[in-house]
Amino acid sequence: MKTIVKNDRLANAIIISLSVVVFALVTLMRKVKIDLGFGFDTHIFPAISATLNSIVAVLLIVGLWFVKQKQFELHRKTMLMAVVCSILFLLSYVMYHFTTVETVYQGTGALKAIYYLILFTHIGLAGIILPFILYAVYRALTGEYAQHKKLTKWVWPIWFYVSVTGVVVYFMIAPYYGA
Repeated sequence: MKTIVKNDRLANAIIISLSVVVFALVTLMRKVKIDLGFGFDTHIFPAISATLNSIVAVLLIVGLWFVKQKQFELHRKTMLMAVVCSILFLLSYVMYHFTTVETVYQGTGALKAIYYLILFTHIGLAGIILPFILYAVYRALTGEYAQHKKLTKWVWPIWFYVSVTGVVVYFMIAPYYGA
């Protein structure tokens, strides 16, 4: 497998910078709204985001299966596709929240409690997992497989949880879009 040249200083700068930029965008998008002037229903973005999250979840399972089968090149390609789909998800997510007023969940009772439990754990874990995913990818791409494996033992389940719960949150709140 082809690896990239190890440069921890540069990797740290890139990973920290990207993580800070993403955090800033996610924080800012709640306060700033932009009219793109496209004239279409921006509620398509959550459907795109949920589709991408679904694809990421499937890719994570397939990537795990490939590594368990010792098919490392297929694992690498699958996981890089998961990263690309996650980037596309993030773009869709940010576009939606910068262009649309926040939708409020209107369910009641136990479903409301379940929704908010899933939502808060999803948001909290999504907020912290990005740099760890990036470090895991960096360790793999530099051929530091022991460090990669050590990281992914806990990064993979959190990334998977965030992907799956993102889809669950979408289906729970989708009936209230535009309400």
